[in-house]
Amino acid sequence: MSHANARLTVHGRRLIVQRHRQGWAQAHIAAAMGVSRKCVHTWIARFEAEGDDGLVDRSSRPHHCRTRTSSDVEAAVLEHRRTTRQGRDGVAADLGLAPRTVSRILARHHVPHISALDPMTGEVIRASKVSTALEF
Repeated sequence: MSHANARLTVHGRRLIVQRHRQGWAQAHIAAAMGVSRKCVHTWIARFEAEGDDGLVDRSSRPHHCRTRTSSDVEAAVLEHRRTTRQGRDGVAADLGLAPRTVSRILARHHVPHISALDPMTGEVIRASKVSTALEF
């Protein structure tokens, strides 16, 4: 689905291809559709390369993250956190990482915050009050 301000939908892109096949110049198609010549050229080239599937909206989400922390560093952060029970700032200082990087790694692996852990055992603190129905 196109975003709210998109000039062209899939139907409009097909119309560009149809007019190109009828012999219209790309500049005339662009003027008639209210888009740039580059836009017209892009949709025609995509149609020629991929067919009708090339006219469909694509996700803008990246396929991969080049700057994601390596799995070795993530394992070191998780092991250091488990053994020392330090917060993100302590782990970051010991391992030479940014605190935000450490917090992202801990969140990615669903490691709870230090404040949610029992200081003696390291277990997650559960609420002491349990809602129960009154019995008469």
